Amino acid sequence: MQSVPHPAGTPAEETSAPAGADRSADAPEAPAVVPLTEPAEGVPAVVDTPEAFARVVEAFGAGTGPVAVDAERASGYRYGQHNYLVQVRREGAGTALIDPVALPDLSPLSDALVGVEWVLHAASQDLGALAEQGMRPSRVFDTELGARLLGLERVGLAAVVAELLGLGLAKEHSAVDWSTRPLPEQWLRYAALDVEVLVELREVLAERLAVAGKAQWAAEEFEAVRLAGPPVPRVEPWRRVSGVHAIRDPRRLAVVRSLWETRDENARQRDISPGRVLPDAAIVAAAQALPRSVPQLVALPQFSGKGTRRRAALWQRAIDVGLQLPEDQLPSSRGPRTDAPPPPRAWTDRDPAAAARLTAARAVVAELSEAHTVPAENLLQPDLLRRVCWTPPTPADEAHLAERLAAGGARPWQIGLLAPRLAEAFAAAPTPA
Repeated sequence: MQSVPHPAGTPAEETSAPAGADRSADAPEAPAVVPLTEPAEGVPAVVDTPEAFARVVEAFGAGTGPVAVDAERASGYRYGQHNYLVQVRREGAGTALIDPVALPDLSPLSDALVGVEWVLHAASQDLGALAEQGMRPSRVFDTELGARLLGLERVGLAAVVAELLGLGLAKEHSAVDWSTRPLPEQWLRYAALDVEVLVELREVLAERLAVAGKAQWAAEEFEAVRLAGPPVPRVEPWRRVSGVHAIRDPRRLAVVRSLWETRDENARQRDISPGRVLPDAAIVAAAQALPRSVPQLVALPQFSGKGTRRRAALWQRAIDVGLQLPEDQLPSSRGPRTDAPPPPRAWTDRDPAAAARLTAARAVVAELSEAHTVPAENLLQPDLLRRVCWTPPTPADEAHLAERLAAGGARPWQIGLLAPRLAEAFAAAPTPA
């Protein structure tokens, strides 16, 4: 295929608004989208030897400007969130497609880019796995976050590239099994195109953020993403089995837990996505039926598949563990104890004053979201808003609210917008008799 040149001219004027908002009838139309079908320098060969990687490190260290970075995982196929391809592109160095399976230590490349800004889309999805390979940025520009702060309605990479650059990125290979070796040529083309225009996109977004007065907001958000640690492990992660909400009996919940733990260990050993080892629907079906033998288990439709039947004895042993567990070791039907506030639907009965604060606070966030064309969840994390409303500081004035928001991870720009308005809202919120 022939390369499609990047269209000349300026990007479309900003016409986006928060989800649900109406666009102006006389807003300028978006540019015609030109398919981007071939990387400018063609599809590079996969870098999978120390010698080839050394050449990449030298070239990227000598390059100029920001570096575009992306990574591909095998979610839904393999256990965990490990990278199976890392893509980088920089002016003067071109594009490199690196195999992190053959080259698990990419720290020399990271060292060559110290002080260089990394441009990623949805950086929080990639930085953790990149860190496992020794790649840690000095600075970050997140094009998805930038699009969110500008209020774009759609913030996926293809949508943002289409709206701001008028280029069409195909996304048909986004969910393939990137652990496949060798990687097909068309997948490599897709991967190379994902970093082809990231730096160009960054320039457009940076200009628009500056015009909108949001450049500092973006800088604070990008730094927060860069410095964010790994996610806190979930308490009782087995409770996220799809459909478990329909099970309230502690004995059956014990069976769910035992099956989940057995599946997770089996998936880890085999390096297969847990859902491919045993679907959630099968776990819930077994917990509801409580089979006492392998024949009873495989009689369930969810366990009739060839692979599931082959490991039926393993699953039945897990079920037996749950069935034989002493009463005092059964899981609670109410879920784990946490320091999180109760569900908002219960606030009116449990603490009417807190419910009034939450209503007032949500109105403030909605107003500021519309006024600044920023999604409400990017103005303040909903969980932090609920926590502040449930247990506000004493006194709940601007200074103390600012301290509480900062302690909860809010950025200075968010605190500046919200602390004074929340203080006013809390003071005005009705106090139930």
